This record gives sequence, C-alpha cells and structure tokens, in this order.
Amino acid sequence: MNLMPPDQSASTPATVFLPQRQTLPVVFASPHSGRAYPDDLVSRARIDAFALRASEDAFVDRLFAAAPQAGAPLLCANFPRAYVDVNRGALELDPRMFDGDLPEHADIHSMRALSGLGSIPRVVSGGVEIYKSRLPVAEALQRIETYYTPYHSALQKLIDTTRDLFGFCILIDCHSMPGDSTDSSQNHVDLVLGDCYGRSCHPALTRFVGECFRDMGYQPAYNDPYAGGYCTRHYGQPDQNVHTLQIEINRALYMEEETLTPHRGFTILRDQMSSLIEQFHQFDGSPLE
Repeated sequence: MNLMPPDQSASTPATVFLPQRQTLPVVFASPHSGRAYPDDLVSRARIDAFALRASEDAFVDRLFAAAPQAGAPLLCANFPRAYVDVNRGALELDPRMFDGDLPEHADIHSMRALSGLGSIPRVVSGGVEIYKSRLPVAEALQRIETYYTPYHSALQKLIDTTRDLFGFCILIDCHSMPGDSTDSSQNHVDLVLGDCYGRSCHPALTRFVGECFRDMGYQPAYNDPYAGGYCTRHYGQPDQNVHTLQIEINRALYMEEETLTPHRGFTILRDQMSSLIEQFHQFDGSPLE
C-alpha cells in the first residue's frame, strides 16, 4: 500500500489527512516537512534552492503517513520552514531583517528571534543568511496571516475535535534533527523525546512512547538537546486534557543529508513509525483523562 502523501502545493498552506473514522485519541503533526518553496522566497534568497532546504525536516510527513490508516489525523505544513516557522510564536521576529516598524506587541527579544530563527526566519540551519536584502514588514505580516494562522487554526480544530471525541487529546509533534546534532565522543542519539521536562504531557505518555522505541532497539534521549518548541509548550496543557510530546528523529537513520534523498533506512524507519502509531491502540490513556 502506498503510504506517501501526495505532492505538496504552495497555494495550500497545510494539508489534513483524516482517517475514515478516528479511532485513536492522537493527532500527528509535521510542521517542518513542507517542501513547496514559493517563488518569492527563491527569488529573494542569496542562497540556492538546495541550501534553502537546510532547515527542512525532509520526509518526516512521509515517515508518519500511516496515521490516517491507523485511525488518527495527520497535519502537514506544505510551506517550508525557511519561509514561515509555525513552531515559533506568531510575532517572534528579528527586527534587523525588516524595513518598517513591527507591531508593538512583537516579541523581538526572544533568543530565537535574536538568532534569526523567528516565525519569519533570517537564517537557515547553520546560521546561513537567507535574504539578499531586508523584507517589508507588511510582507512578513501577510505571510503570518496566509500560512501561520491557517496551520494553527487547523491544528487547534483537530485537537478540539479529538478531545471532544475521547475526553483527552495526544498531540505528537514530529521533527527531525541533523545527524551530527547530538554527536560527541561519548554520545550519539537517534531519537529525542521532548515533553518540556514533564510539563507538556503526563509522564505515562512519555514512558509509553519511550518503551515503544526501546522495543525497536533504540535508546531515546529525553529533553536533551530538544525539550520541545513552541507547539509543544503552547498546546501541551495536561490540566486541559491536551498532552503534547515532541519526537526528534536523527536524519542519518533514513536519508543522505548531503543530497537530501532517502536511503535504504527510510523504509525500515517508516515501518517502525507505522508500528508506533498502531501501538497507540494498546495505550491505556486513563491517566490522561
């Protein structure tokens, strides 16, 4: 069976893949695997199209493509992270990259904004500058309205619907990390589970997913170096019966980073993620209700 989502379109901010009937209290989201690069990004960039993809969580949407078949919705951003990053606050912006005045309530002092990794990124992974010149503020705000807001509206609707159906909702925020992001002489990590140090979900959820990965032969790390981004913190509200867990997958497991192409490990890992999704049918969610 073909589990690959169809090609993406820049004209549609995000795609929701719904199950025929939702049987799992889980929503899967892939906010950084968008690969439909708008012409205005490519034409304004000082780097080539391949270099623009440095920040992309390439093929993560395809790794989790079995979610609808298993009874859970899957939300995928179609636009690239280098264009709009939905895993940031909407107005988390670096004022140095814009012509004009930002709104008074813009968050210009966050570490992410100051490092060029706000909702409208100034740099791609590795700190490489994206643009030839400053962007008009009006263009930044238009991107947020056109891409950022619809993505989060769709995600909130999926969460609300799931919580109404089951009494609680689990959000799995799906990401990938560079192959060398956790390398050291003492440490190499294939998977990182981020629950904001226990604040974004009940520990039973983190424990369950960790055990699933250990059964697959992995030894996941927890919250280091990725404890969870904006989506994990914002939507992870256990006191409101919404539990969010971020999964970071080492790209070396499934792709050649130098060429951005899947290797033989892709099919293995995709099948393992399909198994993980199916195992949620055995998860005892009573502590989460």
